[in-house]
This record gives sequence, structure tokens and C-alpha cells, in this order.
Amino acid sequence: MADVNVNSVLTSSEDMAEKALSKRYEGLVAVRTKAIKGKGAWYWAHLEPILIQNPETNLPKAVKLKCTLCDAAFSASNPSRTATEHLKRGTCPNFGSVLRPISQLPPLASPTSQNNHRKRSSPLTGTSSNSQQFGVVNTSPRFCGEMGYSPLQTAQAIVTHTGLNQQHLMLSGGKEDLDALAMLEDSVKRLKSLKGSPGPALCKDQVDSAFNLLADWFYESCGTVTLSSLEHPKFKAFLNQVGLPEVSRKDFVGEKLDSKFEEARVESEARIHDAAFFQVSSDGWGRDICKYGEDTVIKFIINLPNGTNVFHKAVYKGGLVPSEYAEEVLRETIKGLCGNVVQRCVGIVGDKYKGKALRNLELQNHWMVNLSCQLHGFISLLKDFGRELPLFKIVTDNCLKIANLFNSKSQIRNHFRKFRSHGVELAGLIRVPSADCNLSKNYGPVIAMLEDILSYARILQLIVLDDSYKVSCIEDPVAKEVAEMIQDVGFWNNVEAVHSLVKLIKEMTDDIEVERPLVGQCLLLWEELRAKVKDWCAKFSIAEGPIEKIIDTRFKKNYHPAWSAAFVLDPLYLVRDASGKYLPPFKRLTHDQEKDIDKLITRLVPREEVPTALMELMKWRSEGLDPLYAQAVQVKQRDPITGRMKIANPQSSRLVWETCLKEFKSLGKVAVRLLFLQATSCGFKCNWSFMRWVSLQGQSRVGMDRAQRMIFIAAHAKLEKRDFSSDEEKDAEMLTTANGEDDMFNEVFVDAPSV
Repeated sequence: MADVNVNSVLTSSEDMAEKALSKRYEGLVAVRTKAIKGKGAWYWAHLEPILIQNPETNLPKAVKLKCTLCDAAFSASNPSRTATEHLKRGTCPNFGSVLRPISQLPPLASPTSQNNHRKRSSPLTGTSSNSQQFGVVNTSPRFCGEMGYSPLQTAQAIVTHTGLNQQHLMLSGGKEDLDALAMLEDSVKRLKSLKGSPGPALCKDQVDSAFNLLADWFYESCGTVTLSSLEHPKFKAFLNQVGLPEVSRKDFVGEKLDSKFEEARVESEARIHDAAFFQVSSDGWGRDICKYGEDTVIKFIINLPNGTNVFHKAVYKGGLVPSEYAEEVLRETIKGLCGNVVQRCVGIVGDKYKGKALRNLELQNHWMVNLSCQLHGFISLLKDFGRELPLFKIVTDNCLKIANLFNSKSQIRNHFRKFRSHGVELAGLIRVPSADCNLSKNYGPVIAMLEDILSYARILQLIVLDDSYKVSCIEDPVAKEVAEMIQDVGFWNNVEAVHSLVKLIKEMTDDIEVERPLVGQCLLLWEELRAKVKDWCAKFSIAEGPIEKIIDTRFKKNYHPAWSAAFVLDPLYLVRDASGKYLPPFKRLTHDQEKDIDKLITRLVPREEVPTALMELMKWRSEGLDPLYAQAVQVKQRDPITGRMKIANPQSSRLVWETCLKEFKSLGKVAVRLLFLQATSCGFKCNWSFMRWVSLQGQSRVGMDRAQRMIFIAAHAKLEKRDFSSDEEKDAEMLTTANGEDDMFNEVFVDAPSV
């Protein structure tokens, strides 16, 4: 019986091992397939997963990686390391000759030249094939080293192409002429290639279609691809290779630009015209410390009731803008959109001037609800902490002492080299804020410094314990003070506390930027912030009073009565009571916030409808919504991208008021105009290099007009796809997560048997 149990356990473990091997193999094959399509690491083009089977049982025995260049087999536990050791470090004998840039590959030889080579019977015929493989290149050691050829191979190539024996290759300039001769032969070969291998012939419709797609791609990139790139020799060669004529920069700033702009403008205006009312989003008035270069233009986006966003225009700013000018621009924008029916604009959300320009426009137009951007509110809260929270100032000053000491004194900085074996590699100096940086307005450089200090914590502690550093402490009192600080547990607790709070705020701002909350969510966002900060205080033993005071001050600066009104009018937040009714959450409001709702409704509805609207509000408070419709509005589903639970139909809150709650005639008008309002002004992001180019066009009317048209086309395309990210952010994310997919496999299968 015991033998049976042992055998069953062994069989089970063998089955698990076989499944693990099969899963490992399938995973590697999937990664390689994606990489070959351009979505993975470079080395998968030369490494192929193989599943080795037991010849007796025909079951999986091991997973290996086979080099397709030399057929060598390796462990599959770490493909990235295998690629580095076998391919990059020269172990593979065939790797260097295969990975040559396109520019080094020989052109297709013409039939005439091939026949001539066949007829020759010179002693150099044996090297003819080699000469075609290597081509004609510079013979200087530096050039040969860069291109991957030896001087001997280059000389052979020159001899073969010129038809001269190496012994008789006497040039008047001596050996120095070999470089010039190589360039001459290379030019001849390129001309032969262009004449001998023309690109595929395309009909006019195909050419027009290709250029139309090229124009779409260029305009939608919004500066990622420069105008000069269109006339780059390599790009011209590419167009010729695929059978397309060359293009000029002028082709993309003339009629084609005008037609693309007109097409996008007509579509945008049609959508705005179809909407009964809308909200204007205005972003770019305040300088965003995290997105340098975007403060060049002010972007206007129209938020429609159905949840779509339409780009309206970009206005060149060129510097600090007074509140009066901002108010004038906003007023003209609304008039241009609405004509004489200015009531169609039910509000503005902006990243600046809440207390002046936005407030004045709201007082002049009683139907408007003008909001301050929540994203900038949370970013400003971080600046408030840096300016008013004593802990932030203490940590900042201490970290500056450490950074300045290690950055300025080479003798102390050299201590880092001793401890590289401990797994810490320094990218450079510790980042510190510049001397002219106003930390009360720009806390970004301090955050970078904290991250560096924390990442170097281990090596800093080793350095101050080293005997050579102790000698420095005798001569330098600052070094001694820094050593005591680094060995103090309290210092590291404080640094960790500040960094943790910064991370908490940053995570919330990232979510706000992605989720783009509506006005009804604002109160909940600040409640969530307060709860998280309270937990943070408990974790790091920080007094709650001072930090709560800072949060309350920032909350009051950002607060608008529409937050409370939208919160209780949105069926999404109805709460089921003991009797089964779904009622608005008035209990979560303060007494002042309840009074704010009455005042707001009184302002938004016509004077004669005020009593009716307030009566309807009382009825809504006591009766709420039919349970069936309330549950339907609150249905959630999992977002396939983020994995979070989200409202299945965000428009249902507004639609319920327009259909099922028609008896609330006055209150319903207020509800449908409030519930769709967005609480953030962040939208389309321009490329930094393009914004720099725009700023250079500030004095050119024609140049600025073209820039604005390009921005319009790019913004229109991105908002169509609801893509609010920038290409630079995507590139940065791609670079920071390079080979991340393989690293994930290495972690998951670290214990998987490969032998």
C-alpha cells in the first residue's frame, strides 16, 4: 500500500514537472512570436526555444534556447543574460557578420557585372564573393571598427571592385588614398543599386492613398516627427524602395494641411452644434511643473453632455497672463461658440484664475458653473505641504546637506566606488534643486532628490562606517554631521514618511488624470484623500492637526457648491435605506454644504421657478428614485485595461433625469446641466519639441497659424480615440520597462527546471 502511495506521489510530481516545462516552453514561444513582430527584445530573432523530449517516454524533459546562428543550446532560465553573454560579448562566431545595418548591405549586382565576373580568370576570382559580401568601406581602423570589418577585408573589397591586384594597387597619394577610393566605389555601387533595383511600380490611386496615410500620421504625431525628417536622405531612400516619389516639407504645410484642418474643423463644429449645451475646458494658463514646454499654448476643449470631448482651438500664450486678459479670452471664446445664445455654455473648468476670471464670469452669467481643475488642486496641495509642513522642510534641508557634500567633494564621492560590489550602481550625482528654484512653487526637484537619497540609503550607510570616511570627518565638521545623520534611524523614518506622502498624492493625481472625474465625484475624492492621510499619520506617528489644517485650506480654495449639488442629484450615489428606498446622501454633507445646494439652485433656475425647484429638491430628498432604475444606474463592470470596477453606463445618471424623472421639471434642468460637468481641465498633450517650435513662431502670423492647425488636427485625432497621453510619456515608459516581459518570465519561472 505504501509503495502505491509513493508511486502515485512520484507520478503526480512528474506530471507537474512536465506541465511546468510545457508551460515554460509555450510562454517563451509566445514572447518570441511577439518579439519577431516588433513587440519585444531584439535577441529573440536569434534565440529559439526548443522542447527536449525523453527518447524513451517521448515526454518533455527540458527547455533550452538554441542559437539560430551557430546551433548552440543554452539554459532557458534567463534569456536576457544568455543574449548578453553569447551574442553581445562575441561568443557566437556568426553574430557579428549577421547584425549589420541596412546601410552596410551590398546592393543587388547588375546582370552585366555578374557576367563579367564569370568571364574573368584572374587569381582574384576566389575573393569575388567575399568582396560582394563586404562591399566597399573606409579602411581606417576607426571606420573598420565601427562597421564591423577588418582592414584586410576592406582592402580585398577595393581590389576586387577595381579589378587590380593588391600588389599593383599603387596610388599617387599612398595608403591615404584607400579611403577616398572606397568612397568612390561606394558611390558607384549605390548608383548601380538605384538603377538596377527600382521600387515596385504603384498606380496613382495607390500613391495618393499612401501619401494621405503618411500625412495623417505626420499631423497626428504633433511634432514627434519633424518637418525636416521628411527630407532626410534615409527617408527618401525608403520611399524610393517602396515605389513612392520623394516628398517635400512644403507638401505638408500647404494645401494638404489646409484640407486636413478643414475636415477636422467641420466635424468638430457639427458635434458642438448638435449639443444642447456644453462645458468649456481651458488648460494651459498655469505652468505645469511636470510638463515643461506645454505652457506655451492654452488649449480649449469642449465637453459635451454625451461624454465626448471636442477640440476647439489653441491660443499662443507666450508668458505670464494677467487675470483680466484670461477673462477676456474666455468671454470671446464663449461668444464665438454660442453667438447670441450664450446660455448654451453652462460652465468652464480651468487650471487657474478660479478666484478672479472664472468667478467674475460666473457672477456675470448666473447660469454658469465655473470650476477649478482638481488635478491642479492636488498638485497645489503637494506644494502646500512643502511650504507649510515642518517635516517637509526638515527632511529637505537634511537631504540637501547630504547631497551637496557627496556631489561637491570628489574625495568623499570616490568612496562610492568601493561599494559597487554591494549591488548599488550610481547613475551620477545626487539630483538637487537648482539655486534659482523656488521650492515653495516647484517641489518636483525635491522629490527627485528624496528618491535618490532613498535609493542610495544602503551604500551611504556603508560609506560613513568606512575608515577613510572617518578620516574625512576629522577634517570636515559637515562630513561628521552628515555621518551622524545617516546613522540616525529617525532621519530615515522622516525621509520615508515624506516620500510616502508624496507617493500617496502622486498616485491620486495619476488616477485623476486617467479617470477624469466628474463634478459629483469631487467630495468623494477629498474624503478618500483625508482617509489615506489619516492612515499615513498613524503609520509614521505624525500629529494629524497641522496636516488636516493644510488640507482644509486647500479644500476651501478648490470647493464649489456644485460639488455638493451634483453629489446628491446623481442617482449613482443614492443609498438604500431600511425601507428599501434609494435616497440621496444628504447625511454625508455638512450643514453649510446643504445650504450651498439651495443657493446654487436658486441661482441657476429662473427667478419665477425658484420655489418650484426647492419644493422638488425636498421631494427628491424624501422619495429618491425607483429602486429598479437606481440599481440599473449603479451597475458596474470590470475595465479590461485597468482591471478596476467602473460604471457600466456613465450617461445613465443624466438620462434618468431626462426620461424617468420628468416630473422634476425645474430641478431636472439643473441636474442634467450639472451631472456631465468634468472636474479636470487636463486634456490633449502636445509634444515638447513641437511646443518649442511653436514658441519660436510667436512673431510670425503665418507660422503660428500653421502651428495652430497642426495642433487642431492632432488633438482632434487623439480625442477621437480618447487618448489623453503624450508620445513622450509612452516612449519613456517603453524605455523604463525595456525587456520587462522577459524579466517577468524570469521571475515566474525562476525555479523551473531547464536541464
